[in-house]
Amino acid sequence: MPLDPFFAERLRVHRRYLIGQTLMAFRTRIASWRALVWGKAAARARGDAGRTAARSTGAAVGTAAGRAGPAGGARSSADAARARHRRAALAWDRKELDAIGTPGPPVRTTEHEVAVVGHPSVRVRIYHPREADAPPVPGWLSFFGGAFRIGGIDYPTTDAANRRRAVEADVAIVAVDYSLAPEHRFPTQVEQAHAALVWVHENAAALGIDPDRLGVTGTSAGGAIAASLALANRDRGNLPIRLQLLEVPVTDLTGRHIDLRATWALGIPSFIAVRELRSVARTYLRHPADARNPLASPLRAPSHAGLPEAVILTAQYDPLRRDGALYAARLRANGVAASAVQYLGVTHDIPMFTGALPAARRWHRDVVAALARLHEG
Repeated sequence: MPLDPFFAERLRVHRRYLIGQTLMAFRTRIASWRALVWGKAAARARGDAGRTAARSTGAAVGTAAGRAGPAGGARSSADAARARHRRAALAWDRKELDAIGTPGPPVRTTEHEVAVVGHPSVRVRIYHPREADAPPVPGWLSFFGGAFRIGGIDYPTTDAANRRRAVEADVAIVAVDYSLAPEHRFPTQVEQAHAALVWVHENAAALGIDPDRLGVTGTSAGGAIAASLALANRDRGNLPIRLQLLEVPVTDLTGRHIDLRATWALGIPSFIAVRELRSVARTYLRHPADARNPLASPLRAPSHAGLPEAVILTAQYDPLRRDGALYAARLRANGVAASAVQYLGVTHDIPMFTGALPAARRWHRDVVAALARLHEG
């Protein structure tokens, strides 16, 4: 099916952004290479046999200072650029909610801080569909998207979606504000997710949540964390997770299953798409080998037997579409009930567009129906 016309202008903007990012990275590499070459040439030109010892002493001091100075300056510059990018992303998200999203209804919320052994504590916000003295409801741990490096539970579109889903499905949404990369890398986010799950189960009565009716859900990078949490839970304590709902998830950070036909159809050159997607893994993982760790790439787990039932939603024009489809197939091959549905004519960020696109509204209704399944039985 052709791409929905709604995405035409957005696609042009996105292509310009990706091409701009690629050119910027190329210029940075060229500048670094030139600096290295010129530095070596200057060092050779300074050769003077009569002052070798003195120069060696000064060079040692200068090299140490040079390494500390430029590196420190580079880190500071990178941190500042990252902060600007996140502020811009938050401002953009706020505009997106007004332009193409759907505001969330009033709902009771509570905030909590959960301790995580060996890692930073994690903030959770619970969206309660009922009053405090009402009977307990099913609970869903929810993980936002953003390539592991942007996003958060305070983003307007994320907050609005959590509000709508909690009210319409009559479930408690436990939004987990996991730490962002690269300041905090894998496995921090998975450990925070697991700590949040254990905390919810142990405190369910006080939170108005039924501990026997829990689910995990996530979008994109959050889908990876949700699926990894299901694996970790199976292997560590097997608390009762009934369902995992994964929206446009990434399930293999080796990039082996990236579907370049989707990006080619959007007019995005393959090398640019691969560079962008691989940069996500480089930002999130401490070492390239971590991409083969099942808690980073749940598709690569030796076995998927004993995992919760899964509902997986993918988008036709999304290079991650095979990640979701293959994960559903792997689950089914291991005896786990799983379904994967691909929405035609739409892109990776389809869940946001409920105020502008019929397909996004259908997506939302299907998500609510899956969330509400925990009321059964």
